[in-house]
Amino acid sequence: MTQQFTNNLIHETSPYLLQHAHNPVNWFAWNEETLAKAKKENKLILISVGYAACHWCHVMEHESFEDVEVAQVMNSNYINIKVDREERPDIDQVYMNAVQLMTGQGGWPLNVVALPDGRPVWGGTYFKKEQWMQALEQIAELHAKKPEKLTEYADKLESGIKAVDLVKLNTDEAVFSKAIIEKAVNNWSSHFDHQEGGMKRAPKFMMPNNYHFLLRYAYQNKDEDLLKYVNHTLTKIAYGGIFDQLEGGFSRYSVDARWHVPHFEKMLYDNAQLVSLYADAFLLTKNELYKEVITETLAFVKSNLTNSEGAFYSSLDADSNNASGTLEEGAFYVWKKEELQKLLKEDFQLFSNYYNINVDGYWEHDNYVLIRKESDASFIKTHNITMEEFLQKKNTWKEILLTERNKRDKPRLDDKSLTSWNALMLKGYIDAYRVLGNKEYIDVAKKNANFILNKQLEADGRLFHNYKNGKSTINGYLEDYAATIEAFIALYEVTLNEKWLNTARDLANYSLDHFFDDQSKMFFFTSNLDASLVSRSIEYRDNVIPASNSIMAKNLFKLSQYFDNIHFYKTVSTMLNNVKPEMQEYASGFSNWLDLMLNFTMPFYEVAIAGEDTSQKVKELNQTYLPNKLIAGSETKSKLPLLQNRFIKDKTMIYVCLNKACKLPVSKTEDAIQLLKE
Repeated sequence: MTQQFTNNLIHETSPYLLQHAHNPVNWFAWNEETLAKAKKENKLILISVGYAACHWCHVMEHESFEDVEVAQVMNSNYINIKVDREERPDIDQVYMNAVQLMTGQGGWPLNVVALPDGRPVWGGTYFKKEQWMQALEQIAELHAKKPEKLTEYADKLESGIKAVDLVKLNTDEAVFSKAIIEKAVNNWSSHFDHQEGGMKRAPKFMMPNNYHFLLRYAYQNKDEDLLKYVNHTLTKIAYGGIFDQLEGGFSRYSVDARWHVPHFEKMLYDNAQLVSLYADAFLLTKNELYKEVITETLAFVKSNLTNSEGAFYSSLDADSNNASGTLEEGAFYVWKKEELQKLLKEDFQLFSNYYNINVDGYWEHDNYVLIRKESDASFIKTHNITMEEFLQKKNTWKEILLTERNKRDKPRLDDKSLTSWNALMLKGYIDAYRVLGNKEYIDVAKKNANFILNKQLEADGRLFHNYKNGKSTINGYLEDYAATIEAFIALYEVTLNEKWLNTARDLANYSLDHFFDDQSKMFFFTSNLDASLVSRSIEYRDNVIPASNSIMAKNLFKLSQYFDNIHFYKTVSTMLNNVKPEMQEYASGFSNWLDLMLNFTMPFYEVAIAGEDTSQKVKELNQTYLPNKLIAGSETKSKLPLLQNRFIKDKTMIYVCLNKACKLPVSKTEDAIQLLKE
């Protein structure tokens, strides 16, 4: 197909940038040459940030960036730079902070005008064509006639951006108490939606780390009401349209308050973390619904987001071609009633009752999004059908509808692999294996871990961030190191292969050398080997993915125990103390830090197992929900501090230790579990 226009993005590998390669806008990628060009020509820079699965990014592209009239304004007055926020989260952070300071809100697409030196002066998110053109013409005129006004504003804004992620070293004594956590949870609980689950708001994001922490907190404090709320939330999410009822896998968020209509893109990081969350929830409750969610989600990841090298792809688009061949949000996933009646015939009524092809399941334009309202046990009772007969029917419905759905145009795939997101998915597979014992899951996990080890890790200890078309590119960010270390520690705990633990320690040491800020005692998001941006941010507030600093702090806590490393331990204590003042008021933004604080305020056990039956004992131990422990184990002698002098020939002993003091060793797993529950 011959294209009328082609710009510089044609040389990029990012699927998102390539989507824009045939716009009439003269787009450039972010690189030294482009930035130098802006300075040389004294032109304003227009920075537009988005990602491949972003619906409103596509809308703005269609309305503005594909429009020749708009392109003329942009090309005449600006050096236009397109950024994939997933490839370059560092650029995204800087300009997102700027837009939030300017407008009080952020999101994608993110559009910013900057001076030729890269300092922002104006920005926002989605704009309609007329607004966009008008704004760009006004700013260009101001730059031509009164450039000093823009410079003055850039100076003020630069100070603001640098202050956003500034972390002050807390010189007060590091004192952590259960009362701090309790107060944080109490403040937070006023926002809980006890009817629909999640928070009292719409749209609803799943925020898996919030529920991971609340699950653990409720369990350790024997808080039945909180446990009930968490389980209610997880059930509602699993019943919702946000979970693909036919194929498995989660969309990014629901636009309504009852998890019904999703914003249809499916992101690797959501699915990764939700598998881990549902794994722990299943371990605690043995709720079969949670097991179903895990197995179906991993089946979705296997068939849609995994390549032959064992790497995971980034996302599936929200938009896909509808019957008339135009891109439409959710077109691949939604159903018309007549279509369902025709496909399911005499079973339609039962199907309709189960998946609510009624006012509850209705979305818009005669489309329905499948949503459940009750458990299978409750449903078969109401409809006087046996469980065996019902499950058979349910499987048949899924087969029929998936066969039909797969005839439609599939959503576009973002086939780049990011190290940080791969590590999250790797941990999801490890957690699923730990809980369900499915050998396929650990095989997938090892293959992916070896992909990271062999393709993304350099001999000097440096990680790459991105992998596409057989090439590793972009120097790794703190999120890549933090997530990989966490996954490798988890992999060690189920395989007992010390290679993973030693690599995790080496990556932590590399991070301390290249990301650590001696003033705040926190970690910068970017390496000291990277070219500098307007500011060097410290990401410490937890979001949909926990902050890279909170993941790193939890890693250093575990590694300090494994390697008896006092420097790691002191670093963690200082980091946690730094964020303590903010935690109580905004607990949902610090849930991973709160989880770490539980390690300091309640018993956290080291479990050392030595002997020829160690692997079996680890499997047995993993059948009980014990969130406040780490495992070290070896079937032979080991030099690991926790395992030294613990190996006794022809015996397998379990040592339960707390604060470097160990209880008498036991040989039975149930006795060890008892000690861990005391």
